[in-house]
Amino acid sequence: MSGVGTQKVFEDDRVIVWHLDLEPGQHGEQHTHKLDYVVRVVSGSTLEVFGPDTERLYNVELEAGAAVGFRIDGDQIVSDQPGYPAVTATHSAKNVGADTFREVLIEFKNERATYRGRGSH
Repeated sequence: MSGVGTQKVFEDDRVIVWHLDLEPGQHGEQHTHKLDYVVRVVSGSTLEVFGPDTERLYNVELEAGAAVGFRIDGDQIVSDQPGYPAVTATHSAKNVGADTFREVLIEFKNERATYRGRGSH
């Protein structure tokens, strides 16, 4: 099992920053989220999400410029925005869109730093 992105670009005592790039048709490696995180979509596309037993869960269209926070709730990941279904913490994604998908993902190492949504402090 791999990390939560294709490349770890920074880590300190508070955060881990990843880049995730998926070309059209590329299926990312299965991974497990253990920390709350936020993503910023740099280049959007449609992703097909698969569960821990490689079962297809759903498709999600992510647009460039979107920012979404996620928290770990047991073995599920829950979004801070409506319209995102909960997903198992262990999953993989395949880019089924026509464009390269790129995101920056920031994991929070302690609860006080956890992303709390728009306008929160």
